[in-house]
Amino acid sequence: MKLVWFRRDLRVKDNPALHEACKTGEPTIALYTATPEQWKQHDLSPRQADFIQRRLEVLRNDLAALNIPLLFKVVDDFSGLPAYLAEVCQQYQVSDVYCNIDYEFDEVDRDNAVAGTLSLTRTGFHAFHGKCILPPGSVLTGGGKSFQVFTPFKRAWLKLVQSTDYSPVKPPLPISPTALTKALIEDAKEIDLRYWYEDSVSWPVDDNTIIQRLRDYCSYRVTSYDALRDIPSEPATSQLSAYLAIGAISPRQCLARLLTEHPNAFDDSKQGPQVWLSELIWREFYQHVTASNPSLSKGKACLSWESNIEWKHDEILFERWKQGKTGVPIVDAGMRQLNETGWMHNRLRMIVASFLVKDLHIDWRWGERYFMQKLIDGDFAANNGGWQWSASVGLDAQPYFRIFNPFTQSKKFDPEGIFIRRWVKELENIPEKFIHDPYHKNYGSDVSLSYPKPIVDHALRERRHFPFSKLPRITPVSKEREHD
Repeated sequence: MKLVWFRRDLRVKDNPALHEACKTGEPTIALYTATPEQWKQHDLSPRQADFIQRRLEVLRNDLAALNIPLLFKVVDDFSGLPAYLAEVCQQYQVSDVYCNIDYEFDEVDRDNAVAGTLSLTRTGFHAFHGKCILPPGSVLTGGGKSFQVFTPFKRAWLKLVQSTDYSPVKPPLPISPTALTKALIEDAKEIDLRYWYEDSVSWPVDDNTIIQRLRDYCSYRVTSYDALRDIPSEPATSQLSAYLAIGAISPRQCLARLLTEHPNAFDDSKQGPQVWLSELIWREFYQHVTASNPSLSKGKACLSWESNIEWKHDEILFERWKQGKTGVPIVDAGMRQLNETGWMHNRLRMIVASFLVKDLHIDWRWGERYFMQKLIDGDFAANNGGWQWSASVGLDAQPYFRIFNPFTQSKKFDPEGIFIRRWVKELENIPEKFIHDPYHKNYGSDVSLSYPKPIVDHALRERRHFPFSKLPRITPVSKEREHD
């Protein structure tokens, strides 16, 4: 008997672990272990927990069509997994366990502990790279080291991927059922995560809809991605990040579909398909950085000079930021979108993050954690990488003296205030000229608004920069994201 242990790879298509297990032709069972106490420590959002549960129901049916039962078990945290996996393997006489690798420190430690326990009973443990197009450790500098900056990583990645078989792994054929697997499929219990419930129904979880979303995006909307991707009122982004985060779809599937529709996507140009490919490579970069820097999973900054920054820990200002009541319309619109939907447009993620760390001088870790608690597409590597980039403490950080001006950002990317009016209802009737800064001296001084005044003077904070105890060295910046 073989066992496939599902984690952040909730799919049948392009699943290396499932493929390898089924390739043996032996009877196979699958397992998903929910670890609610561990999830609380990792700030898993209630909406993503609901999303996972709904997707597991689909996965269970997909696996049943292959004559593979999906077992489900709640184990409080990672510490209980080695003993439980060993118990399951003994109960069902499992000779080998198959899984796809997670790259965060606790997850690596978890797998090492499970593999060690299983080795005591000579149960094989086989781990595969199903989370990236090119696995961590494969894209290296000429000196054999991990890249520290995105642009050279991207060049090396593009060169390597074109000499690599990046095609998705085909879904397995049905396995001959046994009396046991038939019984387990019939006895499958309701999947109940129990601990969090927050509505995620606006995100379909069936394979046909997910794949169709990918196809539709790559067929036509991606062509305008370069021109519209920074406009939050436009449906220009793929919104596939939630599916990538839980593994309902793989990055190889995304790349394969992109190249099917746009064979020139590898070209060195700034058209929509090429720019969207860059975003897929950014995702790869952050996964590789996480794998090669275990300290990131422990709350450490990439750059040691962060110790020069005297972060403020103002709970009142932080609460205003969380609630979308900062008095800065574009910031508040983004935060309200996050709170209500569990998703935020990427441009706004950069704006609200810059405001928290560069205007309010609040520790980026506070923002990183809050995002994870809310995001339906919460992924440690991408979230951590984005926050460290915004705080200028990451491997590929913007220089500390670069600060997003939320008012000019708003005028540039939401010029008519369409997005602001959608999310900040107090400003619905504000003239377009003042929608970005309703307390401008030429408008706000003689009008009564229910909207709060700005909690900080951006112009003053921009002149002060960070509250450094001493100035750091200037860090390199990738031109891929060098924009205000």
